[in-house]
Amino acid sequence: MIQEREISRGLSTKEAEKRQSTYGLNELSHKKKSSPILIFLAQFNDFIVWVLIAATVISGLMGDTADAITILIIVVVNAIMGFVQEYRTEKSLEALKELAAPTCKVIRDGVLKVINSIEVTIGDLIILEAGDRIPADGTFIESSGIMIDESLLTGESVGVSKDSKKGKNQGFMGTTVLKGRGILLIDSIGMNTEMGKIANLLDNIEEDKSPLRERLDSLGKILVALCLTICAVVTVLGILRGNEITEMFLLGVSLAVAAIPEGLAAIVTVALALGVSRMLKKNALVRKLPAVETLGCTSVICSDKTGTLTQNKMTVKEIYINGKIHDLDKDQLTNHSTIMKALVYCNDCNYDFNIKNIDKALHGDPTETALIKAFFKDVNLLKSFVSNAKRIYDIPFDSSRKMMSVIVREGTKEVCYMKGAPERVIDKCSHILENGTIKPLTTQKKKQVASYIEAMSNRALRCIAAAYKESNLVKSESLENNLIFLGVAGSIDPPRVEVRDAVLKCKLAGIQPVMITGDHKNTALAIAKSINICNTDDQAMTGEEIETISDEDLMKKVKNVRVFARVSPHHKLRIVKAFKKQNNIVAMTGDGVNDAPAIKEADIGIAMGISGTDVTKEAASMVLMDDNFATIVSAVEEGRVIYDNIRKFIRYLLSCNLGEVLTMFLASLFYLPNPLTPIQILFVNLATDGLPAIALGVDPADKDIMMQQPREKGEGIFARGLWSKIVVRGCLIGICTLLSFMTGRLYGMDLATCRTLALTTLVMSQLLHVFECRSERHSIFEIKVFTNPYLVLAVLVSMIMVCSILYIPFLSGVFNTVPLRLFQWGIVLFYSGIIFMINSLYLFIKSKK
Repeated sequence: MIQEREISRGLSTKEAEKRQSTYGLNELSHKKKSSPILIFLAQFNDFIVWVLIAATVISGLMGDTADAITILIIVVVNAIMGFVQEYRTEKSLEALKELAAPTCKVIRDGVLKVINSIEVTIGDLIILEAGDRIPADGTFIESSGIMIDESLLTGESVGVSKDSKKGKNQGFMGTTVLKGRGILLIDSIGMNTEMGKIANLLDNIEEDKSPLRERLDSLGKILVALCLTICAVVTVLGILRGNEITEMFLLGVSLAVAAIPEGLAAIVTVALALGVSRMLKKNALVRKLPAVETLGCTSVICSDKTGTLTQNKMTVKEIYINGKIHDLDKDQLTNHSTIMKALVYCNDCNYDFNIKNIDKALHGDPTETALIKAFFKDVNLLKSFVSNAKRIYDIPFDSSRKMMSVIVREGTKEVCYMKGAPERVIDKCSHILENGTIKPLTTQKKKQVASYIEAMSNRALRCIAAAYKESNLVKSESLENNLIFLGVAGSIDPPRVEVRDAVLKCKLAGIQPVMITGDHKNTALAIAKSINICNTDDQAMTGEEIETISDEDLMKKVKNVRVFARVSPHHKLRIVKAFKKQNNIVAMTGDGVNDAPAIKEADIGIAMGISGTDVTKEAASMVLMDDNFATIVSAVEEGRVIYDNIRKFIRYLLSCNLGEVLTMFLASLFYLPNPLTPIQILFVNLATDGLPAIALGVDPADKDIMMQQPREKGEGIFARGLWSKIVVRGCLIGICTLLSFMTGRLYGMDLATCRTLALTTLVMSQLLHVFECRSERHSIFEIKVFTNPYLVLAVLVSMIMVCSILYIPFLSGVFNTVPLRLFQWGIVLFYSGIIFMINSLYLFIKSKK
């Protein structure tokens, strides 16, 4: 328990800011970031761009100035678009890194505050507890059983004890508190710390490359080789037919630029980064981009109960003392001093007595603050009460012991108080206090107490038992034996309002929600049933049961278990492995340092942003900024949306690029004049590949996206018929474009008009196709067009660009187009829209069956 005298110290905010100006921020040097200018110039460092620039120079030297200037403009515009994408992605990831930076508890202006570790300065007082990472080098001025993991510095895995009263009292940046508590006075920050000497070990947040992006990089290389081969064939065939070598060279280069989806991997990164930003707005901070892909596969969510499924607003409702249960809504038990002392003194809450509101004056675990508020509503009364005693020794709570003990000096006597899980406390007691009389705790009396505890647990109350004894046996092995049982406090943490709907959404999505808690089995079952996680008592399993069975048996049992109660952190690891062996993709939440192995083992490790330790956050793929289960479900939904959107623009880009290549290839194959000029091909690439594809990356979810079964983790991006959709639609785009060109020739139109028809048909086919790509399951008639205003705007911009090169004389001359009349627009709309309408009607009819 950090006493009031402790939080009355610390630097003032003004002094801290002054020292930050003098000593700098508490950060390690990191890699130099690319400047915006270098990012822009990097857009030109591409083989295709080099070839295009060479083509520009050749065109200029041969006197074709208009073509040279147009190609150059297109190159620059594409570079600008690439720069915007990359710069925006980098900024998004930087913002996420800042949010993911570790925090620490510091005393400033006499108040306990949580700040970003980068703001720590020399002279700060840091409060450290199990699971915290030390933010800078310093000296422990107070400690209580504190042990530090210094393996990051020394390589030694054994924890190092620290004692503020002895010589071994140094704490180092980056090391982790394994157990105990302490106050660290900072004396070195940033590059002046021991960690500063090995700063390369603690560079920026890990940036794993997305497996999806790696697969698309490989695909891109294959497509580049294929496209270059086809372009070379088109060029050679044109030359053999007697076309000018220069014209065919420019045509081949332009077709290669248009056909190769060089922006595919970049757009994937943009889609992931934008999706991560959207997740952040929903309080889910993704630390590793690959986690976004895995989220969409999630089939099991293992969630902590307290604060995640519940409101984390504990309130003591009942207290069992003197052989009966008291309802605190009717009876304020201020006169039961012994159990009051046990629950208030044996407590690690921090007090800020400058605040008169009891809810705001207490800082700590919700159960512990609830125990204090059960007896005290007035801050001044609490202050007077705690000033009568001084803690002189403690054995901290940990998840394996499930209890804590303290020795408090009250006047001239020393008293040991204990609180913890009822079964653990009862095991340590030999007597019981009833109505002021100490009696032996017989087997019969234990059964009676157990029946009351069970009744309280069945009402979803979390039970904390208390005991005491007068003792001068400080640090003796017998300290926690032969205590006097006092009673049990039953508190409740009601479920979050939104959790019931989130659980239902999980089940509809084929995702199994599982509750994991350290609470009593009955308490856990009562909450789980109220939010529909489970229906029957046989769907629950305890930590003790897990201990008695093998991993193989556990794997078989988890299939039917929905609630794990009274589990320790090491049980979580076994639970995760068991679910994974059942071929599940597991998301696991955690907050304590001991949860880190399970978090790391899970496919999606989820740390608590509010209650989680730095160690857990570092092991996690995602951090819940609000510790809310509903946020996990929202993140899973967002993961599905992002993956769907990536499939959408892959489908769109590759279909369109295939259509462009086939248009030219088929024309060469059937000895037709080139249906498009090099400039026109580049224009198609500019008008259709950029903005519409990016707009698909922010498309809203299909209305039934959370009613689909989770996809397999190893599923290829082209699974579920995507390849066939791309090939069929790409072929149809190419054939319809060529038919439009041939129809113009059939009606005796000149070559420029026929090419304009082909150009406009190709662009319109792609702009219509982009709306088809919004869903793989629903037709355009079932999708509200204006739910993605960015896509509508992108298509309108592309339409304006098309009309500009048709009807503005200067641009018409540059792009070798002619203004289309109404009848000619009819040809364009027929060929670009016929397949679109047939496909949409087919999907509409199919969805109604």
